[in-house]
Amino acid sequence: MSDDYQIPIPASYHALHADARGRLQLPLAEFRARYELCEDLAQQMVERAQAAHHDLGLAEDDVLARCQAGVAEPAVGLNEREAAWVTLRLAELLGWPLPEALLAQLSPPPPR
Repeated sequence: MSDDYQIPIPASYHALHADARGRLQLPLAEFRARYELCEDLAQQMVERAQAAHHDLGLAEDDVLARCQAGVAEPAVGLNEREAAWVTLRLAELLGWPLPEALLAQLSPPPPR
């Protein structure tokens, strides 16, 4: 049976749902659907983030903090790490510096 899925999923997103050995912790179809949701959210926020930065004069880090607060709302349906990934992806799409606090949140825990 062929798998015709052609959307490349970045390693940074895969790491959100993988165990220490790199195995996915949820079904593949759900993993793909959640990735597409997260990527779509980040893409959809680009224009609004640019407007908030340019039209309202908000600093880049303030815009990202507001976006982070929005995607972290339980009603959005993302877990904490996915919300952080969406905000980092938004910063990446905008060419803005990546917030260190969010990068730290997605870093793997140190070995015991």
